[in-house]
Amino acid sequence: MKVALLGGSGFVGTALAQALRDRGDVPVIISLRDPQRAAQEAVECSTIVNLAGEPIAQRWTAAVKQRILESRTVAPRSFLQELGRMHRRATIYVSASAIDYYGSSRDTAFDEDSPPGKTFLANVCVAWEQQAKSATTLGMRVACVRAGLALGNGGLLARLLPLFRAGLGGRIGDGKAWYSWVHIADLVGIYLSAMDEPNVTMNAVALNPVTNEEFVRALGERLGRPTWLPTPAFALRAALGEGAGVLLERQRVAPARALERGYRFRFPELAGALADLL
Repeated sequence: MKVALLGGSGFVGTALAQALRDRGDVPVIISLRDPQRAAQEAVECSTIVNLAGEPIAQRWTAAVKQRILESRTVAPRSFLQELGRMHRRATIYVSASAIDYYGSSRDTAFDEDSPPGKTFLANVCVAWEQQAKSATTLGMRVACVRAGLALGNGGLLARLLPLFRAGLGGRIGDGKAWYSWVHIADLVGIYLSAMDEPNVTMNAVALNPVTNEEFVRALGERLGRPTWLPTPAFALRAALGEGAGVLLERQRVAPARALERGYRFRFPELAGALADLL
């Protein structure tokens, strides 16, 4: 089976492509920068997975926020419109999304039945998923994967390791924000589940979220390094502006759909995930 991976050259896409090869599928890496060309390249694929999107981890300006939104809505819309003109098309469309859909809370636990939040990223996720579900008008079965903080040889962990190895790691703000994390192997496993049985929205998070303080302590212990140097909230806001909220205020999320499907997590606990990765 040929699987188109839109935006598939990044951290998640590289891992998913390898998993597809391991099970005998053929991943086709496609850029979404030119939606018309992307549709032409995807025409022979039976499944499409859209991982494309402007990076969130940067200082938010009005222009950056516009790119974050449009890369997840306007670009996929143009791609699907072009795909609708083709003589044949995939039957399954899987779209990335994020647990930012739920907004942020320190008191509430969320699952797939929880309503969306009211933050900027929550609104982006709502629009992102609505655009993905429009693929049903082309006769495609659709799935959305709301990913948590993915841990692997890239992404968040790759950015943190140099600081922690230098003994400069520490909690962010007061350390009480929830981190609903997921090992890259389980994130890929949930994507494969969504591809094989679409018509679903799934949270891709591990069974046991932790607070930022717990995350920092576990990472420091694994590396044998101190974690006494906190990053004050005001410093993070000065560096990232509104985007600092992504690190200062998170959400506690449960993978209810994955459990209903009988998905077995390889790494349900943070300590085991870090032991594997480090």
